[in-house]
Amino acid sequence: MNPLKRTLKVVASLRLTVILFAMAMFLILAGTLAQVHEGIWTVVDRYFRSGLVRIEFQLFVPREVARIPGAILFPGGFAIAGALLVNLLAAHALRFKFSVKRLGIIMTHLGIILLLVGEFVTGIAATEGNLSIDEGSSSNFIEDIRTTELAVIDPSDVNDDLVVVVPDRFLARNDGPVSHGLLPFRIRVDQWMPNSVLQGPKQASAAVLAKADSGFGKSVAAVPIARATGVDGMTTDIPSAYVTLLRGEERLGSFLVSLYMEEPQPVDVGGKVYGIQLRFKRTYKPYTLHLIDFSHDLFVGTRTARNFSSKIRLVDPARQVDREVLIYMNHPLRYAGETFYQSAFKENDSGTILQVVRNPGWLLPYVSCAMVGVGMLYHFGMRMAPAVRRRTK
Repeated sequence: MNPLKRTLKVVASLRLTVILFAMAMFLILAGTLAQVHEGIWTVVDRYFRSGLVRIEFQLFVPREVARIPGAILFPGGFAIAGALLVNLLAAHALRFKFSVKRLGIIMTHLGIILLLVGEFVTGIAATEGNLSIDEGSSSNFIEDIRTTELAVIDPSDVNDDLVVVVPDRFLARNDGPVSHGLLPFRIRVDQWMPNSVLQGPKQASAAVLAKADSGFGKSVAAVPIARATGVDGMTTDIPSAYVTLLRGEERLGSFLVSLYMEEPQPVDVGGKVYGIQLRFKRTYKPYTLHLIDFSHDLFVGTRTARNFSSKIRLVDPARQVDREVLIYMNHPLRYAGETFYQSAFKENDSGTILQVVRNPGWLLPYVSCAMVGVGMLYHFGMRMAPAVRRRTK
């Protein structure tokens, strides 16, 4: 047997398939247990959309029972799925024989291959965010509620603000003051809190209140709390940070920046006023959505939502689009490769929150499931037909 065929035989073995499925089951177990201490999206990225993951032994033993040190390096979801894909392709390359009777099995396997490819496309290329609009207002940016940025805003231009943003990874890393040619000052991170809660003067200690001597932080303090996990009911982390702004040898002040603060804080730099704001990462779009009307319908005599919908006006000058659209539950808007779902609404029904998803591979799972279903029906139909004919005779 030549080396290529010998290698294909090993790669295409059913034993390897069983081992890979067992590894996938163990990974799913570990990822599920990890959600007790970590956020869902953190677990998805670290365990299922990675090539290698570090799994701690402590996951499998409650901390209250015992402390178990150590961990193992284990193939991540992408590695296992890639190995399954190669295993399936090798099996077809080695044993492929086309016949009418085998058409169902071939179609089923092609559907599974397409499903694996679809997950790779989704994991690599899919994006997701929220678009919030107050009734009667408009918006042209999408917020990623899993990533934050510190925005420095120059409002001196009457038409457009000049905004420079510092991604949260630079704030969390804290390798020294952050500087850039477009920033009017350097930013020194005194404390970064991935998740936090605000405390008033009565709850916060004097030492915590003293961390900020400028801006909103003089009257309110932020303290770190545990990050949101997959089992505590929290939907997202609310980061905060204490930063000191430096201009040359001049100290402009220490500020508390937080997602709890919806308005930018003014910073005086040599008589020119800038704004600083910690906010969700924004992605600006060439189109604008105007919220004409938001409706929130309840079941009679209850506070349970029966339906909520958004009547919007979509304006995209580049594509010469100007039309009204109604978005409601299970009836999204698809536009420019993105899908807009009616997700939630603002307090007191003052506005809408749309979930915006871009997934180039969104159609692949549907096609895959259809192929698997048709393939199985064909296969079992071919097997059943002779038995039915024999019973009829």
